[in-house]
Amino acid sequence: MYLKNHFKSLLMLLLLLPLITAAQNYSNHAQITQRLKSLESNHRALVKLQSIAKTTGGKDIWMLEIGSGDRDKNPAIVVVGGVEGSHLLGQELALGFAEKLLAAAQQDSIKRILASTAFYVFPSMSPDAAEQYFARLKYERSANATPTDDDRDGKVNEDGFDDLNNDGLITMMRVEDPTGSWRTHPADPRIMVQANKEKGESGKYLMFTEGTDNDKDGQFNEDGEGGIHFNKSLTFDPPYFQAGAGEHPVSEPENRALLDMLHEKFNVFAVVTFGPANNLTDPLKFDASRTRQRVITGILNGDAKVNRMVSDMYKQAVKNKDASAAAGTQGDFFQWAYFHYGRQSYSTPGWWMPKFEVPKDSASAAKYKPNEDKNVEVDFLRWAESQNIDAFVNWTKVNHPDFPGKNVEVGGFKPFVKANPPYSMVPKLVDDHTKFLLSMASRKPEIDIVNLKTESLGDGVSRVTFSIQNKGYFPAVADVARNNYWVKLVKITLNTASGQQLISGNKITLLNNLEAGESQEYSYLIRGKGKVSVEAGAPQMGFKKLELNL
Repeated sequence: MYLKNHFKSLLMLLLLLPLITAAQNYSNHAQITQRLKSLESNHRALVKLQSIAKTTGGKDIWMLEIGSGDRDKNPAIVVVGGVEGSHLLGQELALGFAEKLLAAAQQDSIKRILASTAFYVFPSMSPDAAEQYFARLKYERSANATPTDDDRDGKVNEDGFDDLNNDGLITMMRVEDPTGSWRTHPADPRIMVQANKEKGESGKYLMFTEGTDNDKDGQFNEDGEGGIHFNKSLTFDPPYFQAGAGEHPVSEPENRALLDMLHEKFNVFAVVTFGPANNLTDPLKFDASRTRQRVITGILNGDAKVNRMVSDMYKQAVKNKDASAAAGTQGDFFQWAYFHYGRQSYSTPGWWMPKFEVPKDSASAAKYKPNEDKNVEVDFLRWAESQNIDAFVNWTKVNHPDFPGKNVEVGGFKPFVKANPPYSMVPKLVDDHTKFLLSMASRKPEIDIVNLKTESLGDGVSRVTFSIQNKGYFPAVADVARNNYWVKLVKITLNTASGQQLISGNKITLLNNLEAGESQEYSYLIRGKGKVSVEAGAPQMGFKKLELNL
């Protein structure tokens, strides 16, 4: 009951906080850096800011530690943004959480969170790619600045995008051709879909990204400014030989630095990623066939139950509807954090393309053709227009040197609009996700020693009994970590003084796990007088120590 009331008070506090971010648009790397340094200068007792690496593009990878006291001895949550360079919102959610948390640091409820929980925030893991949002030529990019030969022809970056309609944006181009497999959508001719041959549909267009065949190899934009994708080059199920995956997993400074840093943080019990995967609105399901293999590829049953609990917490804090499940992708960070780091791992894009309901009036019925297959792009474009959001470049005819005599048009959705909402929505999203992260922190695994008592048995012998308990809602050890040597087990130590003799019981006991709410009783026989101490815990659930007199 105390925890429930405490959390309600915490949420009320957050609702009363002013909006933290004064910016009116997404922040570039220099602005993110300034915001982080402001947090450090204004909250020196609570934060530590450090650059753990520089990308090949010369940009710092920042890590912000938040908490009071000895942070590395408190259970910790890792918050990671910018795993995809085109997902600017992920950076804002991670950094915005830190700003909002520290703005409330003097409130009693937040003080208790900071005194018992550490947060390791990595706001931008793809800064080279994210800068493309602010460049003169804007296009969605996921890779860093490492030069790559994506088409493996011995040349580097020789066939990039070309701005054919001179609008500063790279969109798509459609070429009218009877061999094409694309057609316009019946509900909105601006939207392109592939023809379904099984339904007797025929294509009319070829589709390419906007550009020309600079190297005259018959392909378009296949070897532009390439690089390595942070979210495609981790060690779990890496997509070998694919563009952006690198010559081998963890080839880049930012990947190596993050993994090295996390492997030193034994106190982490959960990782939250702001990225394309989504197991928070739709939790992962246990599939026994994927857990009986030599290499496990599916979530274990106990962790699936915890995922359902965390999903409920998320949906209580973040009320956005219409989200769809999005599994992890090869070589991504979200899956690495679970399968190879051995922690509870959660991911959310934070926002998604909303569905659009046609208003029930005659004017709307005449305006909107039926979207019978519920095409998400049709819905999104209608929603964007209803909100006065300029999300689409109308198809415009261009003269294309590679398609003489053909009808070529450039247009499509503007870069970044599908994954990132208008910035006016960001403060509310930061509020909601801050509530979620603090909800997780208030339910962290937490050790306690209860029912401690001594009983004299005569002849200088005493019986000491106590129970250790996990007061939290998370297990001490994720199921996936049972065979992972980077996750510490729960340790119980009985410390005797000089002249005392332990007659019965183990001085040190290791537990493979301590489930949420679970308690276990221990009993010892000790000969002698004086003080003994009991210490129990693990880095990811904290430690508790008690002393008693025999």
